[in-house]
Amino acid sequence: MTTRDFTANVISASKVVPDGNFKDSKASGVWDINEALDLIKGGNWPNAANVNPAAFVDNLFQTHLYNGTGSSQTITNNIDLTKGGLVWLKARSSSSFSGSDHWLIDTVSGGTKYLNSNDNGAQTGNQNYISAFNNNGFTLGTSDAEINFGSGSSRYVSWTFRKQPKFFDIVTYEGTGSARTVAHSLNTTVGMILIKNLDQGDNWAVYHRANTAAPQTDYLILNTTAATADSANWWNDTAPTTSVFTVGTDHSVNASGENYVAYLFAHNDNDGGFGEPGDQDIIKCGSFTDSSSGWSVDLGFEPQFLLSKRVDSSGNWEIVDTMRGFTVDRSYTRLYPNLTNAEQTVTKVGVNSTGFFSTTAMEADGATIIYMAIRRGGMQTPTAASSVFAISTNGEAGDSKAPAYRSTFPVDMYFEKSTGGSPGYISSRLTGSKYMQTNATNAEASDSNLTYDFMNGVYNSTGSNTAYYGWMWKKARGYFDVATWTGTGSSLNVSHNLGVTPEMMLVKSRSASAYWRWYFSPLGATKNFYMPNDEASVTQTAVWNDTEPTSSVFTVGNSTDTNFNNREYIAYLFATVAGVSKVGSFTQSGATNVACGFSGDTPSLIILKRSDDTGDWLVFDSKRGIVAGNDKSLDLNNTDAQVTNADIVDPYSGGFATTSSLTDGDYVFYAIAAIS
Repeated sequence: MTTRDFTANVISASKVVPDGNFKDSKASGVWDINEALDLIKGGNWPNAANVNPAAFVDNLFQTHLYNGTGSSQTITNNIDLTKGGLVWLKARSSSSFSGSDHWLIDTVSGGTKYLNSNDNGAQTGNQNYISAFNNNGFTLGTSDAEINFGSGSSRYVSWTFRKQPKFFDIVTYEGTGSARTVAHSLNTTVGMILIKNLDQGDNWAVYHRANTAAPQTDYLILNTTAATADSANWWNDTAPTTSVFTVGTDHSVNASGENYVAYLFAHNDNDGGFGEPGDQDIIKCGSFTDSSSGWSVDLGFEPQFLLSKRVDSSGNWEIVDTMRGFTVDRSYTRLYPNLTNAEQTVTKVGVNSTGFFSTTAMEADGATIIYMAIRRGGMQTPTAASSVFAISTNGEAGDSKAPAYRSTFPVDMYFEKSTGGSPGYISSRLTGSKYMQTNATNAEASDSNLTYDFMNGVYNSTGSNTAYYGWMWKKARGYFDVATWTGTGSSLNVSHNLGVTPEMMLVKSRSASAYWRWYFSPLGATKNFYMPNDEASVTQTAVWNDTEPTSSVFTVGNSTDTNFNNREYIAYLFATVAGVSKVGSFTQSGATNVACGFSGDTPSLIILKRSDDTGDWLVFDSKRGIVAGNDKSLDLNNTDAQVTNADIVDPYSGGFATTSSLTDGDYVFYAIAAIS
């Protein structure tokens, strides 16, 4: 029993209203039945079915991309800024105007004031740069070119941080001119602090817990490239605690009578307490030693945001994120907090399921580099298929704007195929502009138009060819994940972030010709399919090493298709989510009803494969039609045009039905519930 378990907190005869209706609410007290019913009706009774949105990084941090309009526009990013927070804005290019500052606007000073991380200017502003901080984002109320230029081709990025213990805090204070402590509400290890004098042109002061062996003795400057420097005047040689930080006498942090703001970022070290299990970290601040022979940083999670700087010598600060481009192939798109430069794509650092890495030096051999990393989203199990799956035709929107394939969420993986006959193309945000064909064994190829930097879809094209369909997935706990690795030639455990045991896996070598290998949990780890062949499942120890996956790793043996030495691989992982997705098997004997536990009678997607004999990988979807009659089906494993004159599947309440046209035998399947 713990103080976080409300069922164990009847500890006094003094009735105290619980602090919320979430399952981790504190609820000390004793109530009679009428008092409890009143609390329940008022929404103040803890409910094990309710999960606090602040427990997930998705509701605390977001990278949001937008185009300028020149007039007020609302940015919806699901961050409740009525709880307090910071919005950091930057133009991605400078094509429409000369230079572009980094704008930092917070809820404490209000939307009419801003700071620039790239200079030492005092806080300024006299108009509604942000006219409203909303419970799901913010509203830009200005046509200022640097954050909302009136041209659809002007592209911007916003990073939004919400106040929350163990993640982020904002503190303002008045300087005294002598060493003092300042209270904060992180309630955990302080990872990094950014401090700015609001009244004067002082440099940004930066504390970072991994700056040196004794970080409280050194300071960094956000708006310059300067290396770390030693001075007791900045932090008074005193390390911050979980409740206060200390400032010395330097004008940049503590001049008498002047006003300051401090932005504090936490460091989780197996004590974050986030996620559905309530035991996950979402932010880490650390350092590593650069190396020309390569290096890696194990965060214990896949990052979506990385702020870094070399500290032993001069060097720019850098910000990268997975929305603008941060891939496993070390291609990333960076912006410099200390410069007005447009973003730049370089090959330096890669991202994977457990952290970030490089095969060469990031800055220089032996350099010390600090970082602040934030975990990727998708920590919560989805409750609706429409939030994590979408189907679109190329140019369906008809507005001559990219992206070509539209969704209601940032896409993490998409599959594309023409109904008129074509290869099947599959790619992921993790691999960027690279794709492979499901009907071939070829290694990856590149397509410059294959970009994921959209909030609402994928593929940078304004053309229209509605014969092409795109099926799009978003990463989410228990539903879908993507993992990559470099082969070793011997049994290897590969980490993933699905959060549950994968029930279906699709694996392929990215760097060499190889078969696609499929794992289905109903068949077990001794069997697999190899595509584009249409054969029955086969028994092969070398593929999965006869080892079932777990909620944190899956195992590959020494097969050239899954783990050849020094080859690059990718795995797409899927699982059953109640009411959202289903991985399963059935035996066909005439017409068969297949239960999936869905609401309604028409799934949005069905992938079907015979497992005991030959048979194509059949794809049905609700957009092309799943009806009581002939359906339109495509094959993953060939380039054939869709079949339109066969009735193989029919609607069925809670799942789908197969007709007698489907050959009798054993089958495996993957289905997704209806989407709006």
